[in-house]
Amino acid sequence: MSDEKKEGFEYGYSAPTAGERREIEGIRNKYLPAGERRRKLERLKALDKKVKRPAVLLAAVLGVCGTLLFGLGLCMVLEWAMYLWGSLVSLAGAALAAVAAPLYRRVYGRRKKKYAEEILRLSSELLNE
Repeated sequence: MSDEKKEGFEYGYSAPTAGERREIEGIRNKYLPAGERRRKLERLKALDKKVKRPAVLLAAVLGVCGTLLFGLGLCMVLEWAMYLWGSLVSLAGAALAAVAAPLYRRVYGRRKKKYAEEILRLSSELLNE
């Protein structure tokens, strides 16, 4: 009975895992010619930076300047005994730092509205290709 031949067909299949697939696609994309898809993706990334960068930069500058002013005011009060001017400088610094987050949201929201149509169009084209 062991000499009998099995009749039939055997088939084995092994698919790459999700991580392997991403790695393979990443390597493959390095060797593809720069086509329309790549230009669209680069444009999409550039637009995303164009939306975020001004808001982040403005908020960071205001936050840092406000914190420095606040520290200067504390130094004026604690080290130089300039209570009135130190308090005023500290309050101005705290107000400046407090304005940073709402200003970030406002600038980001406006720029997001401005570029949303083009970003959505490009991303739809890239996802449907």
